[in-house]
Amino acid sequence: MQHADDVWFDDYGNLVWVVRDPFDGVAPDHQRVIYFDGHTDTVQALREQWHDKSNGAVDPYDGLVDAAALDGAALRNELGYLPPDGEWEHLVFGRGSADQLAGVVAQIIATKIMLELADLGALRGCIVRAYATAAEEDNDGGGPRHVMADLLPGAGAELIPDVVVLTEGTGDAVKGALGIYRGQRGRMQIEVTVVGRSCHGSMPFEGLNPLEHGSAIIAEAARRHATGDGFAEHPVLGRGTRTASWATLDTPSDCAVPDRFTFRFDRRLTLGETPEQALADIESLDAVAAARTAGLTVTVEAPRYAQPTWRGYAVDNPQIYPGWITPDDHPAIVAAVDAYRRVVTPQVVEPAGGARGGAVRREPRVGTWIFSTDGVGFPVAVDDDTIDVGPDKHWVVSGSLKHPPMFGIGAGIEQNTHRVGECVDARELQHAIAVLARFPRSFVTISSSVADGA
Repeated sequence: MQHADDVWFDDYGNLVWVVRDPFDGVAPDHQRVIYFDGHTDTVQALREQWHDKSNGAVDPYDGLVDAAALDGAALRNELGYLPPDGEWEHLVFGRGSADQLAGVVAQIIATKIMLELADLGALRGCIVRAYATAAEEDNDGGGPRHVMADLLPGAGAELIPDVVVLTEGTGDAVKGALGIYRGQRGRMQIEVTVVGRSCHGSMPFEGLNPLEHGSAIIAEAARRHATGDGFAEHPVLGRGTRTASWATLDTPSDCAVPDRFTFRFDRRLTLGETPEQALADIESLDAVAAARTAGLTVTVEAPRYAQPTWRGYAVDNPQIYPGWITPDDHPAIVAAVDAYRRVVTPQVVEPAGGARGGAVRREPRVGTWIFSTDGVGFPVAVDDDTIDVGPDKHWVVSGSLKHPPMFGIGAGIEQNTHRVGECVDARELQHAIAVLARFPRSFVTISSSVADGA
C-alpha cells in the first residue's frame, strides 16, 4: 500500500484495499473503477477425514506433511483433476486452497505488482478497489451486497465499479485451468416444512406422518426434475436444476410418528427462471396437495439468512442469489482476453497433441461457472436509481436486473473444491496473478477506444 489508510476492514467484515496512481493526471471521477473480489471464508475443514483418506499425508491446515505416506491413487479418487505424478511438487494442499484463498492471494500480489509498475503505466487512468470478502460460503454475495446497499447509494463515480473481476477458481477438470468466466446460474434455497401429528409408533393410524408425506414430495420433485418439467434452458448458462440438499426431523423418538419434517431443495436458476416460479413449482406438486388433503400443514418458502458476520454486522436476506452474464463482446471480456494473451500465452508450451485435462491452455478459454460466486451480490433492480450509474459505466441489463460487467479468472479447478485433498497448482496461481496485474491497463485502453468510437 502507498498509505496505511489505503487498507481497512469495512462494517461487514470485508478486507478492503485501494491502489491508484496519484500522479497519472486523470481526475478520480474520470478514472475507470476496477473491483477485485475474492472470498476469505472456507467450508469446514473435516480434518479427521483428510487424515483418514490421505494416510496422514495431507492436512487441511498444514498441507502436505508426509510425502512418503501419500497415496496418489487414493487422492486421485477424491479429486476431479490432478496433474501427472511428476508435477506434484507444484501443488499446494489445504482447505480453501482452490476455493478460494488462492484468488485472494492473487489479488494481493497483483496489486503490489501494479504499484511497483505504476511508473510504467500499470495504474494509469484507473482505481483498483480490492475486496477480500467475508461469509460467502453460506450466503453468496453477502460482502458485495453490503457494498451495493450501504456504500454505493449516493456515492461518486470514483466508487462505482466499471468492472468487477472475481478471483474464484475458473479451472475445469476437462476443459482446462484458468478460464475467463463471464457468468453463472443463480441459486436459491427452497424450504419445505411438513407438520403432522405425532403419536406412538405402534398406533400410526392415530397420527399424521410428515416424514412419509415429505418423502413423497421429495420423490415427486425428483421425478419432475428428471423429465425437465418446469426447468428452462439458457444457451450459455445451461439448464436450471433442483436437488434435495438438507433435512431435519422433529420426533419424540425412533418409535414414534414424527411431528415435523423440514427439508430444503438447492435450486439453481438459469437466466429466464424466477424464484417465484421455482416456489410455485413445488407448491403445484400432487404430493403437496395430498399432504394437505390428509390434514397436514405444508409450507413452501425461501428461507432467510440471518447469521451475523464476524464483525457483528446484522445480515437478513432471503436465500435467493441471482444469476448473471456479461456479453462476450463487452470491453471487459475483450480486455480479459487481451490480458491473457499478453501475459499467459507466451509462457505456455503445450505438449504435442495439445494440453489435456485441467492443465493451463495457451489460448484463452471464455466460459461460465458451474457453481455460484460472489458475483450474485452485485445485481440490483433495473429501476434502482439510488446508485448513480452513468452511461459511460456500461453496466449490463438482464431482465429486471442490472449489474456491473463481471468476469472471473482464478487458480483452482472447480471439481476440486469442497473436497478432501483440495489443492491448487502454483503454476496456475502465477498466471492468474499476471492476468490480474495486466488487466487494468488492457481495460483502460480498450474501454477508452470504445468510448472514442475507435
